Amino acid sequence: MAKKKVKATKKKILKKTIKKKIKTAPRIKKVKKIRDAKKKKLVSKAIKTSPEKYADAGPRDIRVVNIVVSTSLEHDIPLEKMAATLSNTEYNPEQFPGLVIRIKDPKTSALIFSSGKVVCTGARSMEKVHESIERIIESLKKIGIKITITPKINIQNIVASGNIGMDLNLNVLAMKLDNTEYEPEQFPGLVYKLMEAKATFLLFSNGKVVCTGTKSEQEVHAALDKLVETLKAVK
Repeated sequence: MAKKKVKATKKKILKKTIKKKIKTAPRIKKVKKIRDAKKKKLVSKAIKTSPEKYADAGPRDIRVVNIVVSTSLEHDIPLEKMAATLSNTEYNPEQFPGLVIRIKDPKTSALIFSSGKVVCTGARSMEKVHESIERIIESLKKIGIKITITPKINIQNIVASGNIGMDLNLNVLAMKLDNTEYEPEQFPGLVYKLMEAKATFLLFSNGKVVCTGTKSEQEVHAALDKLVETLKAVK
């Protein structure tokens, strides 16, 4: 009799657990459906937003690193006397007709010719360019030469470097863009002449760029905008 009672109770417990499982099963399915739906939404959002983020790329940053200018002091310069008097000069007339003068502050250098023509390089702003020319005029006073005019400065070239905020496939660009030079075995960068902006870019796969050929900071930024527009069109 005792064995029969135990069997009967076991059957009752099994029936109750089966009923509970039957009742809770739809709830579990609903929870799973909700979770799956949430996952699908997250995935679809990622798919939608990722192309936009890639298109916008990272923040762009470009800075002027060198300004090359030319000017004339409108006065003959005795280069031999200048080289003998000033310690921050180099003059080898057999190799080159110009004298090199190195300026500590601002950190620039200049080529000075006997005709009074000057080519200055190394400044990162026009303010530093003017300061450099003033330092040269002050140095000339030491050898008895007074420059009374205000030299007219002509920008010959501006070099800028920075990052366009996106990775580049240089092999694809070399094939699809005109006016490019790319020899990865010799140099990792691609040379791209952007005719519309009259600028030449050196492009690297990590998004770093060097811009040369422009003659103002406005032209640098305009050339960079045109470059990014061109690169996005290729992709």
